[in-house]
Amino acid sequence: MQRYRHYGTSYPVSPSSVPVEEIHAEEEEEDDEVYAEEKVYGEEAEPLIEEEVEKETGGVNEEEVTQMKEEAQPVAQETEGKTPLVESKNGKRTERATAGGDAAAGGGSKYSMFTWFVVLALLGVWSSVAVVYFNIVDYDSVIARAKEFRMNFSEVLQGKLTAYDTDGDGDFDVEDAKVLLGLKVAERRHDGDSPEEKTETSERLTKAATQRAAEPQGVEPTEAMSSETPTEETVSESGPLPVHNDDDEAAVPLPPYVEDDFVPDDPRDSQHPYEDQAETIDTTGEPVVEAQNQSEPPVVPEPQSETPRQAEAERTAEKQPEEKLKEKAKKKKPKLLNKFDKTIKAEIDAAEKLRKKGKLEEALRAFETLVQLHPQSPRARYGKAQTEDDLAEKLRSNDMLQKAINSYREAAELPDVTSDLLRAALKRRAERQQFLGRMRGSLATLERLVQIFPEDISLKNELGVAYLLLGDNKGAKKVYEEVLAVFPGDGFAKVHYGFILKSENKIAESIPFLKEGLESGEPGTDDGRFYFHLGDALQRVGDKSAYYWYELGHKRGHFASVWQRSLYNVDGLKAQPWWTAKETGYTDLVKMLERNWKTIRDEALAVMDQNTGMFIPEEENLREKGEWGQYTIWQQGKKVGNGCQGVPKTCALLERYPEATGCKRGQIKFSVMQPGTHVWPHTGPTNCRLRMHLGLVIPKQGCRIRCTDQTREWEEGKVLIFDDSFEHEVWQDADSYRLIFIVDVWHPELTAYQRQTLSPI
Repeated sequence: MQRYRHYGTSYPVSPSSVPVEEIHAEEEEEDDEVYAEEKVYGEEAEPLIEEEVEKETGGVNEEEVTQMKEEAQPVAQETEGKTPLVESKNGKRTERATAGGDAAAGGGSKYSMFTWFVVLALLGVWSSVAVVYFNIVDYDSVIARAKEFRMNFSEVLQGKLTAYDTDGDGDFDVEDAKVLLGLKVAERRHDGDSPEEKTETSERLTKAATQRAAEPQGVEPTEAMSSETPTEETVSESGPLPVHNDDDEAAVPLPPYVEDDFVPDDPRDSQHPYEDQAETIDTTGEPVVEAQNQSEPPVVPEPQSETPRQAEAERTAEKQPEEKLKEKAKKKKPKLLNKFDKTIKAEIDAAEKLRKKGKLEEALRAFETLVQLHPQSPRARYGKAQTEDDLAEKLRSNDMLQKAINSYREAAELPDVTSDLLRAALKRRAERQQFLGRMRGSLATLERLVQIFPEDISLKNELGVAYLLLGDNKGAKKVYEEVLAVFPGDGFAKVHYGFILKSENKIAESIPFLKEGLESGEPGTDDGRFYFHLGDALQRVGDKSAYYWYELGHKRGHFASVWQRSLYNVDGLKAQPWWTAKETGYTDLVKMLERNWKTIRDEALAVMDQNTGMFIPEEENLREKGEWGQYTIWQQGKKVGNGCQGVPKTCALLERYPEATGCKRGQIKFSVMQPGTHVWPHTGPTNCRLRMHLGLVIPKQGCRIRCTDQTREWEEGKVLIFDDSFEHEVWQDADSYRLIFIVDVWHPELTAYQRQTLSPI
């Protein structure tokens, strides 16, 4: 027995399940329940589905008709004078007394008044059923109260029963029930029907359609269809329900078109809701879709006379060119499975699913099992390598990463490996080798790739990068010359070739390659280093457009500002070009340097006078002209060689200041600059340090330093502090050399953890 669960309470809804003797009593209770339910829930009441509606309103199906016929037989027999058996209250079967007074035969004394009352009640019920079934009574008088009840209940049902209106009078009544029971043929209302009936029907249909439109959205389309229009598959044991074909005249005027009731034949139709919108052409000739007001519903086009199939065919024809273009634009999916791998695709997919879900240990075991069972499977071994790669990242394990590198090689070396898998395995292997700092191994892997796929320019470009990482600029230059000879417009090759020319101090030659490469916008060209070197090259040739490129690099997120152009930064650190000792918090270090400046100076002069070659020329290609030598004693947080042997007192003084000696992104060194030297505008590599200059030997005039737009001069025994990640420039126009002591310190806002974990520069 089907039940309707109403807010936690189950109610029987099948009429056949209710005891016959309680039918009349329940009619009044049911009437009260309807009014109570309408009062409490109103329009918020949940709509009933078709099956529940039919049962709540007394709808009868084929099975119930059969039952009614069987129950009517005893009544007919009784009218003919037969003596049927009746089941009493206690379950015993007894014979009913006949009209001839058979009570004297032994039955009269056994029956109580209650028994006779039940018998009479049953006789009334069965007689009513028989009368209704054989159509021997005036239905209008019998169902008057039921019709009144139905009218009240129709608001709760929100017009759902109009779907079963078979005679076109706009409501569901006894005539409609008889048609559904197969007792009467449906009669359609014709155009000649009375105007009042038409008006009443139209009003009811409009109201029902409005109520359906106001129903909550999100109902499944299949439910909407089943509750309103019986489909061809909806059949009962007695045959199919009436179905109206497209060629048939509608039984009643159709309700207004509601878009939510439409169920597309192809689910893909709902993925492009604006495909059928009209497009306009702007002055440039490009199609522009007119924007709609967000607060207004989209405009639905008027229904056309064409059939749905014709409309669907036209939409499909319109979509084909666009879909073809999209398919061409899609990246080709790599083919990683060979013929054998396709036979174990299910096992591979299961292991791959574990990997993508992050269950790396389980995935690794699954792939290892596949490799043991199928050692010649490239895809299984490639999956094992990928899982080891992911696990190495998770565990921060170089050992696990080395296993992945080996597995990538093994996958690439198996027979019958697909070209896509071979490329993917070797390319990833080269990347992970670079990550471990094994540049030569990475170079060898990429060279093999280029030999296998000589027409793949991207692989050749990556080979050039491998040469640069190894410090072999000549090898890289040769690679990019080969690329540009075949593809002169390749932006990636251009920026890297320009970078190499710039490092060779071929400033003017580097500019067009750097500029055109950046303007190409190709992947791999939008790099801060290329903006940095293009701007620097333009500055050196006196081209003021340098700051345009610096500004563009800043807008692209590569530089903190036009002035502060360091590339290895920690976000959020205080940024200003000039600092005071108090602002840094390193006042003790500054005081120590200024108190002992003569001791430091004397040791530096002693090293210079010995002419031991400890002062080496500046190697960063920062000088326009002149001579600039440096003597380094600490670099990247470590002592440099035997540097402290020449200046032991200076080193002893600094040992107590870890903010200087432990600065992994700085240096401690002496700097001597001869007259006539000019240092190009430049910036340091990181914002994680501040730079202190202690004046040791300073000519009275001609020596100055500019940081951003402020220029200052050194003084002997005094410390200048600035942030060298900002643009700065130096002139030495005096008659004698200038000697200073440079001490880099951690930026004061860096935490102890950051100072410990930041990589050296």
